[in-house]
Amino acid sequence: MVLSQKESSLLKDLKSQEQLCVEKYSKYASQASDSQLSSMLSQIGQIEQQHLSTITQLESGTIPQMASSSSAQSSSQSSQSASASSQSSASQGSSSMSSSGSQGSSQSASPTAGQSNPDGGGSLSSSASTQSMNSNKQNDSFICSDILATEKHVSGIYNTSIFEFKDANIRNALNHIQKEEQGHGEQIYNYMQQNNMYN
Repeated sequence: MVLSQKESSLLKDLKSQEQLCVEKYSKYASQASDSQLSSMLSQIGQIEQQHLSTITQLESGTIPQMASSSSAQSSSQSSQSASASSQSSASQGSSSMSSSGSQGSSQSASPTAGQSNPDGGGSLSSSASTQSMNSNKQNDSFICSDILATEKHVSGIYNTSIFEFKDANIRNALNHIQKEEQGHGEQIYNYMQQNNMYN
């Protein structure tokens, strides 16, 4: 298969975008505070690596066999269910922490004889813990916002590129990748909605 100069240029651009996606997902998976988010980013990063491999093969004139989209859909659904389950566990954990935190505060409010540190150290510790949790959530929210913007951008580039290729097999391969990119965006969006990160 011989590619035109324009087709080769488009594939080069798509390859550059996929390399950026692979790097971002790998970096953000290690930086995410929430283990469920980290796992989701790691899984999506592996699919982005497959996209990069597909584009590299197309560049060399080979049209690879594309995996069934049903497996990607199944992966997206299982990730969504895991996200819902994680949110439910987080809510229960938060409620439990609240309960134990209120018990701890009532105990420090009426110290027994012989206790030192009457300066409210327990309250400071609780405040520091809350600040840390808020900071972690802000970090994860930034990661999700950036990666969602990246997915929107990449999906748009695929949408434009598909129209520029004369070979139907290449268009199908690019269309397959674009659908998976949209699925990744949906996963990120759902996570953000469930964690009150999306405005």
